Amino acid sequence: MKLKVSVIGTGYLGVTHAACMASMGFEVIGVDIDAAKIALLSSGKVPFYEPGLEELLQSQIASGRLTFTTNFNAIAGADIHFICVGTPQSAHSYAADLTYVDAALDEIAPICKPGSLVVGKSTVPVGTAQKLRDRLLKVNPNVDLAWNPEFLREGFAVKDTLHPDRLVVGVTNDAAEEKLKEIYQANLAEKTPWVRADLPTAELVKVAANSFLATKISFINAMAEVCEASGGDVTVLAKAIGYDPRIGSRFLQAGIGFGGGCLPKDIRAFMARAGELGAEQALEFLREIDSINLRARQRVIELVRKDLSDDLSGKKITVLGAAFKPDSDDVRDSPALDIAVQIAAAGATVTIHDPKAIEPARKRFPTLNYSENVESALKGADLVLHLTEWQVYRDLDPVKMKALVTNPIMIDGRNALDRSAWIAAGWKFRALGRTN
Repeated sequence: MKLKVSVIGTGYLGVTHAACMASMGFEVIGVDIDAAKIALLSSGKVPFYEPGLEELLQSQIASGRLTFTTNFNAIAGADIHFICVGTPQSAHSYAADLTYVDAALDEIAPICKPGSLVVGKSTVPVGTAQKLRDRLLKVNPNVDLAWNPEFLREGFAVKDTLHPDRLVVGVTNDAAEEKLKEIYQANLAEKTPWVRADLPTAELVKVAANSFLATKISFINAMAEVCEASGGDVTVLAKAIGYDPRIGSRFLQAGIGFGGGCLPKDIRAFMARAGELGAEQALEFLREIDSINLRARQRVIELVRKDLSDDLSGKKITVLGAAFKPDSDDVRDSPALDIAVQIAAAGATVTIHDPKAIEPARKRFPTLNYSENVESALKGADLVLHLTEWQVYRDLDPVKMKALVTNPIMIDGRNALDRSAWIAAGWKFRALGRTN
């Protein structure tokens, strides 16, 4: 008999995990205190953009395997409870806010049936899982807790859930591991690497992975600064060092840096936790990683001033991209949107286009100008900023686009456009880390 699964929290992680678990044949109940969100999900709609997810959600609701509720008692009979709530950055420090994780545990601890397993998927500071397990066992000694971090990439979340590149499980005993193997038997059949760890190591894997990725991104952006100062070309540099198998070419694309709801807050929370543990110096380098990342945004603004004027008042600037990355409508800590806001604050008239993220951006910054049509957004622009590397922008015809703007100046903040094609079309073309 298939295990019954509950998913606590129906944000990005929770909805994706619930729909994918249902597609693997499990009976799944998603639970959340947000009644409006539950109603929307129950109707087959997803409150954010993720390729393929809404179609998967609808098919699993239609199958009868996936339901949503605000009633926690409805999940009392589940065999496995996945905690998938958010852990945002605290309003007063770099530390993670564990309010939602604590609340989720408090809700389910008294109602879990004997023999069931609570599995944390949220990204939490190391040491959290053990504290939660201790609290759980005090309330309900006939259950257990494990930790199974998620490694989802926005834009590829369905694929990453159904076909992960590895499965990490933090457990304290064989019984918990066996139950998790039962849940992930389809993945094990595909020979997905399985890593059994203790609770602290499982928690550390996610933040360590994100810290490494952030380091690699900021490294190439630091090299871009050196290339600009010396006359080098960071794209050629990245290509050359990427051939080294010890380094690899992924995440070596210089630009305006990383953003989103994970990397920035995760590395900051990691630094905060290291300080609490007395290991602050071990992660001191992450402060510079964070600094380099934020500095890349300022360097784009400096290029804008260099090409137009120190005084941006009255200048019309078009921003291509609002989401922090393509194939997503997530504008949390988006470098693109941050740059747009800062330029607008300096007096420029900013018009933003994005294939999916206009409404989320508008909700956050309603005073900016938005256009649903890329040609309309470009009309009369004194300068164009390419800040999110959507394919639609790579496909633009620079000859046709030149006819729309007042001044054909393109700053490619992602080093993703065909530089030679834009220059051949008569554009003044700039990019971070490239001086010629």
